[in-house]
Amino acid sequence: MTQTHTADERTAHRQLMAEAIAEARLGLAEGGIPIGSVLVRDGRIIGRGHNRRVQRGDPMAHAEIDCLQSAGRQRTYRDTVLYSTLAPCYLCSGAVVQFGIPRVVIGESRTFPGAPDLLAQHGVRVVDLDLPECRDLLAGFIATHPDVWGEDIGA
Repeated sequence: MTQTHTADERTAHRQLMAEAIAEARLGLAEGGIPIGSVLVRDGRIIGRGHNRRVQRGDPMAHAEIDCLQSAGRQRTYRDTVLYSTLAPCYLCSGAVVQFGIPRVVIGESRTFPGAPDLLAQHGVRVVDLDLPECRDLLAGFIATHPDVWGEDIGA
């Protein structure tokens, strides 16, 4: 996974990641898993979502999928960036590849590594911000709901 190189890029990434974190907190407040995502074009958010698997009883309702559904049909995704508080799993990475999203910015990948090889195989650039706030939010949930977390990642 690559890292951003300039202070301006890191600042922009952090501002947009803050929106994904807000989505994660909303999911937690709803009784769900605190993972959030936003889809961005030209610095503007065009879709947002959070993991709603628990709330909807839907195993496919991951944050990135919810975000893409929120964005609705797009003429193209090749000029977008997907932000997610956690490294995307194979399901969500598959959606990134399917729609040709060229860049994914993640809040952290220590808690769950996601599918970096799948993304790399398809030329998707990944930026890992490695933010303690993202790790701490999910760690608190995992500590109190390990069974729900295990379900979400297919453990």
